[in-house]
This record gives sequence, C-alpha cells and structure tokens, in this order.
Amino acid sequence: MRAICLYLHIHQPTRYRQYSAFDISNNSNYYVDEYGGRQSNERIFKKVAEKSYFPMLRLLEKNMKQFPEFKVSLSITGTWIEQAEKWAPELIEQIKRMVKTGHVEILGETYYHSLSFFYNLEEFEEQVEMHRRIIKDTFGVMPKVFRNTELAYNDDLAKWADNKGYSGILAEGWGKILGWRSPNYIYKPEGCSQIKLLLKNYRLSDDIAFRFSNHGWSEWPLTTEKYIKWINMECLRGNLINLFMDFETFGEHQWKDTGIFSFMDKFIHDWLSEYDNKFLTVSEACKISEPVGEISVPDILTWADTERDLSAWDSNSMQKSAMSDLYRIRNNILDTQDKELIRDWRYLTTSDHAYSMCTKYWNDGDVHAYFSAYASPYESFIYFENILKDLDYRLHHKNKSPY
Repeated sequence: MRAICLYLHIHQPTRYRQYSAFDISNNSNYYVDEYGGRQSNERIFKKVAEKSYFPMLRLLEKNMKQFPEFKVSLSITGTWIEQAEKWAPELIEQIKRMVKTGHVEILGETYYHSLSFFYNLEEFEEQVEMHRRIIKDTFGVMPKVFRNTELAYNDDLAKWADNKGYSGILAEGWGKILGWRSPNYIYKPEGCSQIKLLLKNYRLSDDIAFRFSNHGWSEWPLTTEKYIKWINMECLRGNLINLFMDFETFGEHQWKDTGIFSFMDKFIHDWLSEYDNKFLTVSEACKISEPVGEISVPDILTWADTERDLSAWDSNSMQKSAMSDLYRIRNNILDTQDKELIRDWRYLTTSDHAYSMCTKYWNDGDVHAYFSAYASPYESFIYFENILKDLDYRLHHKNKSPY
C-alpha cells in the first residue's frame, strides 16, 4: 500500500484596525472597521470564501462521493469558525456534512491560532481546551491528533501532547532534523511513550503550495503525471507521503486561473486509479505501522520561512516587545472575569499579528508582505501597542475602586 495523508489548515485572523494614539481611552473598538477598508475582516473573509473555501470544499466533497478511498484532514481555528458563522454559515454546514461521512478528520490546536505554548503554558492549555469545545459543539467530534500553530514543534510540545492522550502530532519534515532519514515513515518523538509523529514532506507539499504557478520554476508547468511520478519515486523511501499545506493554497495563494483546482481534481482521480493507492486521515496514518525510529527536536521547528524556526514571529525588537507586553498583562486581564476584555486580549495572541511585524527581506519578506493587512511592519506594531495601551487603560479603570 502507498498512502497519501492530505492535511489542510483553515484559518482567518481577527485583524485589528488602524488604531491610533488618539483612540486610546476614547474608542475600544479594535477589530471592527468599515466593510470596504483594507483591514475589513468581513471583506477579506468573503473574498477568500468565494475564491477558495467554497470551490475547494465543493471539490473535496465531490471526490468523497466519487471515491470511497478519498479522505482529508482539516485543522480549523476558532477565529475562522466565528467568522464563518457570521458571514458564510453554509461553509460550516458543508464541513459538518463532510465530517459525518467519516472521510474528514479534524485536528486539535489552539482556538486563537497562537504560539502561546512558547510564552505561557497555562494560556496555551486554555486555548486548546476552548478549541476542543468549539470543535465538539460545531462538528460533533473530538480531536485525536494535534497540530500546533504554524506546525511549531519541539520535544517539549510532543511530551505535552503525549501526556494529554493525543495519538499523533504533526511537524515539518525538515532536512536538518531528519538528516539521512525520510519523512515518509512514522516516527516516535523523543521521550514519549505512545504518540506518533507525522512529518510533512515539504518538497512535495511546497511544489503545490508555493511553486505551482511560478513560471520561473524549472518544473513549470506541474502536471498530475509529473507529480505522481515524483510521489512514486518518494515511495521508494517510505510509503506514507504527508502533504501538509494551507487550505487557501487552492484559489487564494494559487488562483483559479493557474489551473490549481483542475490539477487537484485530476490528481485525486489519477492517484486512486492505481491499484492499492490510498488517501488516509491523520489518525489512520498513525496506525499503519509502528515507528521506525525516534526523532529529537530540542529547538523550535516550524513550517515557515527558509530557517524553519520561530524567527518569522520573534526575530526583531518590535515582535519581542509586543509579545512581552501582551503576555505580561495576561493574569490581570483574566482576573477581571470580563468576557469582552478577555476576548479582546486573546485576539491579540493570534500569531498573524507578530508575523505582520516581521522585517525580513528577499523571498521571506515578500511572503510576509503578501499576508499582511498593514502598509508596513512598523504600522502593525504601532497599532498593536496602541491597543495594548487601551487594554491597560480599561484594566485600570475597571479595577479602580469607587468612592
């Protein structure tokens, strides 16, 4: 048997508006802006829904009906679910239908798409529990496999997930970690007893996610015949091919006119047309074999940028200051038990905000600029800090004892 584990991540942040110093103590509306504005959460969500969410979900559901062997795994953030419920509830209903077929598995993660594991373990655990509840309440299932935001991973996270009873965890199959080993096998995280480690085949995944429409790529155009040939070659180094990527690869990062939807449709058909080829969910993939070895990742590994570390979110003084200031007030914010204040604070933990403050150059810088809703990293930082100042004002105002 040769198997593909296709995992897609669905997320939209709750973006903050251009919050100026003049708004501090005067206007605590951080996230809602005019529909036509560049940072409009509603406008961006509806645009991406039309270009990506609706057509790709239709493609996946069609193939599930056509091929009983076709399966996919999804991770869905709480902030995405909130926005979909407001602006495109049909998406929620469609995913519910797909989950009921047994062909879709939903993974566990943080509700707010945060990197809180590396800043405050208590906050991380609360966000994971919030996510478990919303997945159970919305889709009727409990996650069995864990993926952290941006596939951020290390040995400590694996031990945490193992202790919590997860059967599997996802990470980047980065060459510097693997060395001579292949990402196409099941591994055991160092120091863990039960949990299995699934590693992304980043070359094959990124051929679709990043290189598909690049006319300067020596392999352009990518055809299904060529791609399946590459997968067949990879299967000589293990029969489990983990293709992990953003859901928005389809229609948003790679536009419809690139042929991405027709490519994916044909790829599913052609792969399953060959004898004994399968698509597996992440839980099924964890069960196909015992681990072939143990992997140690002492430092933080992610799927972002050329370094594959946390530098996309924590490399400059703005990012470090913003995260330090944010988590410094956490306990005081939670002590108020003010749901609106806590919600506003937690939206700021979403990793997209620190990402938009990154000042990298060359190819990584271009990617950061593409995903940012702000004119520059410095603007993003200023708005973020202004919001923190207003949160601090609200906090002190709320704690002020009346005479």
